[in-house]
Amino acid sequence: MTDEKKKMTAHGSSVGADDGQSISTNSKFTIPDPDEKSNSPERDLEELYRKMRRMSDPTYLHTVTLDELMDNVFEGKSAVIENLLYTGAYILAGAPKIGKSFLVAQIAHHVSTGQDLWGYKVHQGTVLYLALEDDESRLQRRMFRMFGVEGTSSLHFATNAKMIGSGLEEQLEKLVREHSDTKLIIVDTLQKVREVVNDSYSYSSDYEVIGKMKQFADRYGVCVLIVHHTRKQPAGDSFEMISGTTGLLGCADGALLMQKEKRTDSKATLEVVGRDQPDQRLYLSKDQESLVWDLDHAENELWK
Repeated sequence: MTDEKKKMTAHGSSVGADDGQSISTNSKFTIPDPDEKSNSPERDLEELYRKMRRMSDPTYLHTVTLDELMDNVFEGKSAVIENLLYTGAYILAGAPKIGKSFLVAQIAHHVSTGQDLWGYKVHQGTVLYLALEDDESRLQRRMFRMFGVEGTSSLHFATNAKMIGSGLEEQLEKLVREHSDTKLIIVDTLQKVREVVNDSYSYSSDYEVIGKMKQFADRYGVCVLIVHHTRKQPAGDSFEMISGTTGLLGCADGALLMQKEKRTDSKATLEVVGRDQPDQRLYLSKDQESLVWDLDHAENELWK
């Protein structure tokens, strides 16, 4: 290579720089493509404003695509008693004076102490038992007969409460805020917290009253177990015996139906249906001394 050519290609020469040629080919700076999406804060803020304008439109309907739905991760309902009671609104129905109050007292005691019930795992937490057909003296005798002097500070009782839609939700909210570990609220009975508007209830009114309890249960992650009565007329589906319209069961997350052949029998069946546990039938027998319900056997897919 000649000396002249070596000079022309010497290392460090400023070819193109000294004669006014563009240096863009040697720079890391690039002009953004207007069609390319940007993750800049300004672009994100504009998209947020657009979403807010769409949502403020009275005709706006929120939708999700199948892709978006499948990308979401949802938490399952929390169990209060595994395979028996979960967070949400449940109905326990049965004829008058067959042992429903003893049964819910037993459930309340097990959840408040964390003791397993009939082989089902229990998740311990604070329990509120609205015993609205009792007084404190009767409650004391019942709990002493069932559990002796064994006490717990996690089980709370009330014999008076306001009506659904007229202050009950606020009362329950205050208790849940004071006891953040609340797992179970028992309402005994539905009729004691329901406003009487006329002699008969419609599907919509039945659905609404359970719906309010369900909204509360879902909001605070608790189980609300509502004691209710059955009617005398037989039905093809045993759960159709629940007093009222099908709106009660239609809105509830699950139901427990307690039945006896005779009111004086010491044996009962407990049928369970729900969205978060298997359908099952439990055969119970009552201890004549303590009046505690024991499990004889069960019929469901868990026990096969």
